[in-house]
Amino acid sequence: MAKMASEGLQSQFSMEDISVMGLWELLPHLYRIRVKLKETVQAAVLFEPHVVLTVDSKGFSFRFLKQLRARYSQKKLDFPSHFHYVAPSFWAWKGGEARLRGLAEFVDHLLCILPNEDKICRLNGLYATAVGHPVLEDVLELNLRNNSSIHEWRAEGNAEDFRNKYAVPAGATVISLLPGSRVQEVRRMLPIFSDTLELMKDSVPQLMTVIHVAPNEHVENFIAGAIHRWPVPVILIPGGTTQLRYDAFSASRVALCTSGTVAVELQLARLPCVVAYRAHILTEWYVRYKAKIQYISLPNILLDKAIIPEALFQSCKPAKLALLLNDLIHDNGCREEQVIAAQKFVKLILPSERIKHNLPQQNLKSYADYTPSAIAAWTILNHGRPVTSI
Repeated sequence: MAKMASEGLQSQFSMEDISVMGLWELLPHLYRIRVKLKETVQAAVLFEPHVVLTVDSKGFSFRFLKQLRARYSQKKLDFPSHFHYVAPSFWAWKGGEARLRGLAEFVDHLLCILPNEDKICRLNGLYATAVGHPVLEDVLELNLRNNSSIHEWRAEGNAEDFRNKYAVPAGATVISLLPGSRVQEVRRMLPIFSDTLELMKDSVPQLMTVIHVAPNEHVENFIAGAIHRWPVPVILIPGGTTQLRYDAFSASRVALCTSGTVAVELQLARLPCVVAYRAHILTEWYVRYKAKIQYISLPNILLDKAIIPEALFQSCKPAKLALLLNDLIHDNGCREEQVIAAQKFVKLILPSERIKHNLPQQNLKSYADYTPSAIAAWTILNHGRPVTSI
């Protein structure tokens, strides 16, 4: 969001206002979200856009697109093209693919970030393009900043710079902690992470933690209060700073993260990790009943193997997390297995080589130019032309 604002985007409201995850967790916020939805539809109608692009947050985005199209239809106006970036996770839920068919009524084109999503979307009547995972842009940003070329899709930070900047002792064992981007996640997960470290501090010499703080005012305030009772030395680094984030990853031995996009970032960094997740008991029950996949982290899902240890729901307890992290810190075989698997995983989220035959090569000189953002932008600007083979 901050990067889009730097390019001139003016948001109607803070994303924190609608950033809620889960079923039971959503209920206290329903009225506020409905108000924001109404305001957003009205603002879009007044703006009279040629193209509407929604990003993720399918619960809000799809309702917005549906209501916007209905508003244009009522007024018998030519409606703008509707694009949605990040396909819904239809592959994760029972009956998910069947629900795709109704999207064509208000979504003109889906921009997909995972392999084979575009093919399944097209089989269900949706125009779709595979653009690659947006986290890949981190590699390009780091290489551009460091004036180096891409030989491997790997995001390498500078561990020495990080250790010097934060006076990390030479023999310290550093764990990166990523408790989540939403305040409800952080409130639930950070106490569990704290108790985990309490169990580990006597068995791991010079244990230190780096907490990656999401750029969210409520998250920042909560973490600032929580570290006063933190069991080991702690460094806070602000989210949204790519170089600093990957410098911290490079200086870390392992990471403990709440399930989400951060698991993909850790694969780019080749940093072994443990994935944890808790939710409200009713949300956990719903996920167990409706999900058709056995893993929650994207690397495990795409590789169809439990490469990354996961501690989910009732199994997400400090004692288990401490055991998993200790194994990962001391077992080089487990660490190497994750690093090798990360290389395979990253190849799965790259844009397809076939895209080179569809995009204007006079403007894109190298493979590094075929970024997810460039492919998505080209697809939007050329909507209506035959790009469905991408």
